[in-house]
Amino acid sequence: MEEIFDKLQAVADRYDELNELISDPEVIADSQRFMKLSKEEGSLRETVEKYHEYQNVTQTIKDDEELLRDTSDPELTEMTKEELAESKDRQAKLEKELEVLLIPKDPNDDKNIIMEIRGAAGGDEASLFAGDLYNMYLRYAEKQGWKVEIIDKTETEVGGFKEIAMMITGDNVYSKLKFENGAHRVQRVPVTESAGRVHTSTATVGVMPEAEDVEIDLDPKDIRVDVYRSSGAGGQHINKTSSAVRMTHLPTGIVVAMQDERSQQQNRAKAMRILKARVYDYYQQKEQSAYDAKRKDAIGTGDRSERIRTYNYPQNRVTDHRIGLTLNKLDKIMGGDLDEIIEALIIADQAKKLEQLRNE
Repeated sequence: MEEIFDKLQAVADRYDELNELISDPEVIADSQRFMKLSKEEGSLRETVEKYHEYQNVTQTIKDDEELLRDTSDPELTEMTKEELAESKDRQAKLEKELEVLLIPKDPNDDKNIIMEIRGAAGGDEASLFAGDLYNMYLRYAEKQGWKVEIIDKTETEVGGFKEIAMMITGDNVYSKLKFENGAHRVQRVPVTESAGRVHTSTATVGVMPEAEDVEIDLDPKDIRVDVYRSSGAGGQHINKTSSAVRMTHLPTGIVVAMQDERSQQQNRAKAMRILKARVYDYYQQKEQSAYDAKRKDAIGTGDRSERIRTYNYPQNRVTDHRIGLTLNKLDKIMGGDLDEIIEALIIADQAKKLEQLRNE
């Protein structure tokens, strides 16, 4: 535990430094720097408060043990033993809490996300499954009190989605949905299957933290913008006006096309939101890949081609392959009851990071 306490003292020292900085008139005058430092100070506060409590409890234990050695008063001895037992229980609990608090926090955890769901292998059945996943996440978001805004969608004739992109905003959205990134597999009898055979189809889910301007600054010279007439329904206005927008980020080759809105300005704004998120995600994935080359993450790489979960309808079963979790309540899960899976993934991720922290 000695290395852990060295880290805790370093956190406490940084916390004190931050409190001095955010009281400095020069820092206060620089609103962007002040906000950044204030956010860092807030993120360390709980850890430092518990560390100070741990120090106080540890001192109480030392004082009580010394008192027990020096006193012969039966009543005082009994009271001191009771306090000592309580303090040791609290000390053990604080040690575990402090270890978890020291796990490096994902800077994206408190962010909103852009989620993209695409039908993959399986034709019509894959697009229907993409629609089922959309409804599952929509219901989960409603339970969390989050807001969902559809940014772009391409529907299919059978009623599903070839692809759908949505913005989900609220408290700690990315922290709870980041593990949904990957390939989802469904096993069920399609409505069109007359022989009753079970088919396997897949849909991919992409979860990207919303990129803030201070985190990613796209050079306009790196973006090619093409405008064209929207296709599909929309009446005379949509056919006569070049309102659709296609943005290409030249360094990465990432392309975003948007035509849902009636005005070019609205389509530009939506396309830019998605482009920023995709480019930010692209560079983050490159960094993560370099990290994963050194250490294998128990939760997986987060790559969308990685099969993460199977939804088996005949057996009402859902299996998350990354942590070996199987739940026989697919109906509830598809209804948005994702808490048990998400909490298990978070705990597994914490356990892996805690192991790495102890080995450093």
